[in-house]
Amino acid sequence: MANTTDVDMLRAARTRYEHMYRSAGGVATKGRVVGFLTGHTAPLLRGCYSDQVGRELYRASGGLAAIAGICAYDSDAQGLAQRYFHHALRLAKASGDRAFGGYVIALLVNQAVFLKDYRQAVAFAEAGLRTAGAHISPALATDLHAMQAKAFARMGDIGSARRAMERAEQAAARIGTREEPPETGYVQPGLVEAQFAEALISMEDWSPAHTYAAEAVRTQAHARGRVHRLATLTTVDLGRGDAEQAAAHAVEALDAAAGMESQRLRDPFLALRLKLVRNGGRAATDVVEQIDASLSVPM
Repeated sequence: MANTTDVDMLRAARTRYEHMYRSAGGVATKGRVVGFLTGHTAPLLRGCYSDQVGRELYRASGGLAAIAGICAYDSDAQGLAQRYFHHALRLAKASGDRAFGGYVIALLVNQAVFLKDYRQAVAFAEAGLRTAGAHISPALATDLHAMQAKAFARMGDIGSARRAMERAEQAAARIGTREEPPETGYVQPGLVEAQFAEALISMEDWSPAHTYAAEAVRTQAHARGRVHRLATLTTVDLGRGDAEQAAAHAVEALDAAAGMESQRLRDPFLALRLKLVRNGGRAATDVVEQIDASLSVPM
């Protein structure tokens, strides 16, 4: 009969695979977490347990399913990622944890933004806010509003984007005032600034974009987050016409990405490569050669 020791084991596994994903990437982690779900989590869910332990099992299993979805998304297996996200949503509903359900919807928002389905991203974000309701954590609210801002900006709805940024700032000011679920640990200092910079890039509002992007890079982050922040700052440098600084930041991003197997981290480097080629110059040429060497290694 499953007990709280089993729940603790699942929670510890989620933490382990989250750390592995952040340091090694989703391509390297996906098989490990999927194997754990099949070999350890599924048998527990099929077993016997009390109502209270069952809810905790569903919640812990949902956290693992969400990590599996993140790794699939990072491996560019988008259909598989959606299946895991929806499985995590079902487990969230079974557990009764509305805040966790809101977090899983935030993962769907992020995927919709990547797939350029911006209206769906905005709708998902609204659903996430409704699902979590009064239980929503300030960190999750911050991220949902910031992702809405990016989606609105890419649709060209500048007014809605700026209003979403204001809501994100208001939510960010409340972070730390209440307990956060373990999954929202990704909302680290500097994340909202990076999100704002991306929204402002879409608006081609380069001065505030640079301010936010530079602040995000100055703030300590795990290696994966640092790669994204440096790539964003490089994009802003190019938008402002500062090719030398862009080249320097691109090299920093490449160094930070060393050892990670992630399709989603390859994408910004491919985009930066195109922009650097168009820019020309010796520094840009050197960075393009380094990007080509890095991307030539198959995953």
